[in-house]
Amino acid sequence: MARGFEALLLGKDPRDAPFVTSRICGVCYSVHQIASARALDEAFGAEVPWGGTLLRNLAMAAQFIYDHILHFYHLSVLDYIDIMAVAAYRGKDKALNAVKDKIAGMLRAKDTFPLTPRYKPDEISVTDPDTVISAVKHYIDALTMQAKARNMGAIFGGRQPHYQSIVVGGFTQLPDVNQVAKFRTMLDEQAKFVNEVYIPDVLAFGTGPLFPLAKKGLGGGHHNYLAYGALELDRTGKELVFPPGVIMGLNLKNIKINRFNPDKITEPVKYGWYRESISQHPYDGEQVFDLDKKDAYSFIKAPRYLGKPMEVGPLARMLVARNPDVLGLLAKGVKPGAIARHAARAIETKLVLDACYKWLDDLLSEMAKPGFKIHDTIHWEPPDTGMGTGFYEAPRGVLGHWVKIRNRKIEKYQVIAPSTWNLSPRCEKKARGPIEESLLGAPVPDPDNPINVVRIIRSFDPCLACAIHLIDPTSNKIKKFPVE
Repeated sequence: MARGFEALLLGKDPRDAPFVTSRICGVCYSVHQIASARALDEAFGAEVPWGGTLLRNLAMAAQFIYDHILHFYHLSVLDYIDIMAVAAYRGKDKALNAVKDKIAGMLRAKDTFPLTPRYKPDEISVTDPDTVISAVKHYIDALTMQAKARNMGAIFGGRQPHYQSIVVGGFTQLPDVNQVAKFRTMLDEQAKFVNEVYIPDVLAFGTGPLFPLAKKGLGGGHHNYLAYGALELDRTGKELVFPPGVIMGLNLKNIKINRFNPDKITEPVKYGWYRESISQHPYDGEQVFDLDKKDAYSFIKAPRYLGKPMEVGPLARMLVARNPDVLGLLAKGVKPGAIARHAARAIETKLVLDACYKWLDDLLSEMAKPGFKIHDTIHWEPPDTGMGTGFYEAPRGVLGHWVKIRNRKIEKYQVIAPSTWNLSPRCEKKARGPIEESLLGAPVPDPDNPINVVRIIRSFDPCLACAIHLIDPTSNKIKKFPVE
């Protein structure tokens, strides 16, 4: 699908941008809102008070928690298990037997939503009844947990989805102690689920029945990784939950982290349905479509860093951070690929949860001080001219918003979303995008049931709003697959 939000914003009041760009996606709405607000912070010259940053962080943390839980259980786990194995469960656990009876009733009624549709299980799919029924129970439990995590975001964000409180200069909703207490109580419940269910499930699958896939590094790709950095742990902004950095050609024996330089980002459009422009820098980007362009095959542009395609997302963040838990898995034989991405996603969820407790304590401390501020009210009116960039880490990876202001209106606006990086087509150097590259070598025994293709693509947590398609190389038609 073509994304026209940038073109829609031209000539508009800059202060509208966070609320308009939030609508780019109904799943990762808040990250677009905060990236847009940060771009305006820079363009307006606004300085966000520490109280405003804390509230932004807590609202964004809720997004990470619900998104990661949802991704593993509701968007991925059915690609790895055969739910029909539930019928063979013979244990005495009452909760699991209740799940078995519920699914049996669904099968009799031929109504297995939301456990179907799904791709047909293959020889890799887990068929052990105890493992499968446990995973299905956690799938059902996770429906409640991710909904509660969304409610956490609404406590400070004002509504769900599409927060109303994140604006240029900081935050608009002044918190009270009851809101802080409510958030902490709900956080405790999320922490219990993540630590006792989510992380153990991911690690048990990755180091157990799915270890053959993990050992092969199914869906590896270029092994170039990019992180912008996000979520400040102190008021100086120097210590972050996710530090910025760049890895060019991963060497696990000696991981070299290069400094991130935003000037090195370009966005070629040779194979995208866009008019060629003189400059490839996002500040000068445009949304002018060319649907008859020769050799083009995607509505996605091809962002590059130093001319290279870069994987973004949890695995990139954890490698850049040299996270010991992720590096420990790699040392045990789990190669960077689809399974490693799931592990990194679960592990970083715990990092965000742990940071929330510190932010809540800091927020209560700030609230007790005279003159507690959450917004820079001096810099609310748009400047005559200005430009700014809002860099952030979305659950799916790096997110950037670029804005130019002239005559107090938006003159230029560009967004490079995480899935733009991961799903990018080839560039003028014909280098494949990260997902394109990750699919090379993947076994597809049955072209009409390409479950390994699905496993790899889903491991990136792709956003459908950024154009996903699969073309049949012989007919050049979009493929349609029967799913059970």
